[in-house]
Amino acid sequence: MAKHLHLDVTGGIAGDMFLSAMLSACPELRGAMLDDLRAAGVLEHVTLSIDTVREKGFAAVRVKVTTASDAPPTSQWRDIRAFIDGSGLDAPVKARALAIFALLAEAEATCHGVAPDEVHFHEIADWDSLADIIGAASVIDRAGVEGWSVSALPVGSGRVKTRHGIVPVPAPATAELLIGFEMFTDAGQGERITPTGAAILRHLAPVQHLVGPRGRLSATGTGAGQRQMEGIANILRVLVFEDGTRAPETVSLIRFEVDDMTPEEIAVSLDRLRLTDGILDAGYATAFGKKGRAQFAVTITVRTDATAALIEACFAETSTIGLRVQTVARHVLPRRADVGLTRTKTVERPEGVTRKAESDDLTGVPTLQARRNLARAAEAEHD
Repeated sequence: MAKHLHLDVTGGIAGDMFLSAMLSACPELRGAMLDDLRAAGVLEHVTLSIDTVREKGFAAVRVKVTTASDAPPTSQWRDIRAFIDGSGLDAPVKARALAIFALLAEAEATCHGVAPDEVHFHEIADWDSLADIIGAASVIDRAGVEGWSVSALPVGSGRVKTRHGIVPVPAPATAELLIGFEMFTDAGQGERITPTGAAILRHLAPVQHLVGPRGRLSATGTGAGQRQMEGIANILRVLVFEDGTRAPETVSLIRFEVDDMTPEEIAVSLDRLRLTDGILDAGYATAFGKKGRAQFAVTITVRTDATAALIEACFAETSTIGLRVQTVARHVLPRRADVGLTRTKTVERPEGVTRKAESDDLTGVPTLQARRNLARAAEAEHD
């Protein structure tokens, strides 16, 4: 059964809030998460409490981590990496925990102009953050989720105190991790998204929809943060959709017209643009423009986080001097590649499964009839 989780960021998102909301929505994950924290050696140095609370009138789960007074320091990235690498965590959970911490290290390194291995995490690498991140890695891996989405993110305002002094909200590492996410300003004061919360979001790579996710809502969960805010419930809500729910992706459409390139030039340009990371599709239609000139109307579909790079590539690879960018919702059907007589694309459609042989694998077969016969045999092979 397909499962999609939507994060509704009301008060904000931090590591403990994400963990709280996930355990509220999926309480069956609690035992495995505690086992993972035990296998990692984290519970030797922290005490974890999981309580049901009321936050501004909303029932919520609140996870609180208390660090033992004699817990050893954990602030160096190389120490954290060695600790997790040497733990008894299952390989998938270990890989996720390392990936989230690596995102934090890279963001801090960028902000401070040092190599990632030289990063000293300070306030985000205490034992409570280790518990939050390993716990998050556990619930993410064991939830069996096919897709994630997130609402627009509250920016917050004011200043936050760090080991580097007073810095504006969002903190530099948080801002680095949130590049590409849609954000908005509301009345909330202080830090709304912590570096750990931002790293978890970056790891999940959720889509942000023009419209909300669709499908059958099977469960909800609410996680509460530690901080009280005036007029805003400091909560993170999780909505669980099942039964084949497929929320749309948010992508960018880049469009432009050129009337001073030859067909050979535009074909080469599009081939080169298709090699750019993040591009999903590229094509053109012929039309007539001003003064009756023949022109090529180019349309490129690209991931939203790669839009800026594709714009620069379009200016470099074509003669256009202007283009238009649109953010749209993209619906895709689940598909997979099967290998046999040829590569075959298998697509799950509402009315059933369809298969199509990859045409590139048929080019070496002489005669049209032989190619058709091979395609039909390849498509029937996986029935």
